[in-house]
Amino acid sequence: MKRREFLKSSTAFAALLSTPISYSHGLFTGNLPSDITDLSASDLSVAIGAKQISCFEVMQAYLSRIERYNPVYNAIVSMVDHDELLKQAKKADEALSKGEYWGWMHGMPHAIKDLAPVKGLPFTSGSPMFANRIAEEDGSLVTKIRNQGAIFIGKTNTPEFGLGSQCYNPVFGATGSAYNPKLTSGGSSGGAACGLGTHMLPAADGGDMMGSLRNPGAFNNVIGFRPSTTVVMEEGDAKDRLLWTSGPMGRDTRDTIRLLQTMAIDPVFDNLNALDLTKIKMGWMGNLDNYLAMEPGIVELCESSLTKVSDAGAKIDSIKPNFILSDLWQSWITLRHSGRTSMMEYYVNPVHRKLLKPELIWEIEQSLVLSEADISNAKRIRKDWNNTLDSLFEKYDFLVLPTAQVFPYSKEIHWPKEINGRAMDTYHRWMEVVILGSLGGIPVVNVPVGFDVKGRPMGMQIMGKFGDDKRVLEFALAYERITNHLNRRPKLIASSK
Repeated sequence: MKRREFLKSSTAFAALLSTPISYSHGLFTGNLPSDITDLSASDLSVAIGAKQISCFEVMQAYLSRIERYNPVYNAIVSMVDHDELLKQAKKADEALSKGEYWGWMHGMPHAIKDLAPVKGLPFTSGSPMFANRIAEEDGSLVTKIRNQGAIFIGKTNTPEFGLGSQCYNPVFGATGSAYNPKLTSGGSSGGAACGLGTHMLPAADGGDMMGSLRNPGAFNNVIGFRPSTTVVMEEGDAKDRLLWTSGPMGRDTRDTIRLLQTMAIDPVFDNLNALDLTKIKMGWMGNLDNYLAMEPGIVELCESSLTKVSDAGAKIDSIKPNFILSDLWQSWITLRHSGRTSMMEYYVNPVHRKLLKPELIWEIEQSLVLSEADISNAKRIRKDWNNTLDSLFEKYDFLVLPTAQVFPYSKEIHWPKEINGRAMDTYHRWMEVVILGSLGGIPVVNVPVGFDVKGRPMGMQIMGKFGDDKRVLEFALAYERITNHLNRRPKLIASSK
């Protein structure tokens, strides 16, 4: 196949014209890359639909890349047999030859986060209790992605039950950052983000309670989007918002939007366009006037990128919310811990309890000492915080914070015990920066801000008003036009096996 002839193909051009412009501009910039895995998910979709690249070729390319790098990075687990995957890819090609088009992910490899069931695949949740569990049915998210034509090649690694922002578990081990496999990929969607950053996956899904889409997005220099909690999730509503939600990740914003369109209850995320930054006003919160401990260099990287946004015409004010931030933390841990009662069956069983990570045991025990008054007070604080957010969004289009308080750290460390000389009193205190968005249930996108002198990536959170998901993503599209952070690729380390 002559890939350089792709742009000359009338069939390909027709496919491009039928694709929203925000999803297809990449193919107009020059010849297709020699390595299929370098194509964005959106461009790969167009190429497959135009029959310029076969699904079999795509699967071969990705499996070859996974064989070469996954033993080092450990992003994808529970891999399906390669012969079986190639057989599925051939069937996808046969369908195309008959005029059957399954959806924008037709024949594309996909690995679902190992907190969701895929029929016939291991479903461990990162727990030794479920190391041998095989899913009997697809989960609802898996069904949506399968209905767009994806081929499930395995799962992406996650911490035990998704708890913690360091992607390790006793079943599969730890996942490394795409930019340094000795450092953590973040979590809990760490395998997904690393898979994107290493180009072992074209797109990836995840979930976010306490930064689990945002933190690994920053640690792997990819986009992670936490939607408003009613966009993807069936439970909850605008008044009684969930603390967590599923969401998409992508190598760039348009790929992220494309997957969100698949995941959303109401798929209205097509034809998004970059915002006019000259009409945008942003509130930069930094380290919340030193309330948050930050590793040196993080704030500076964020401010450097915000300077580019300001130069493009946006107005940016340094602000601090008029709120007692320690109350916000207390509300967060109370509501978070109260949800651990659902895991009590594992705690009361002495055999199962021995298999639980210490941090989970601690959270369950914290749930046991909570009173109804504690929970009621936490909900009151959360309501007050949401009112504060509403007031801030009357003045600002977006609120901005760093995505993490530390750069990627050794994957041998379960969690940072201190930041810049300040002790962390819980295993999740080091991620306090993300709870402002999580408690609000609002849309938040991680966008990259570059790298420190050690080559460690970082990002910042762009937060929008509840339900304003489109504008948050349209800001990210505009941001990519004026920055080049996503263009810096990691120097990958191949397996010696």
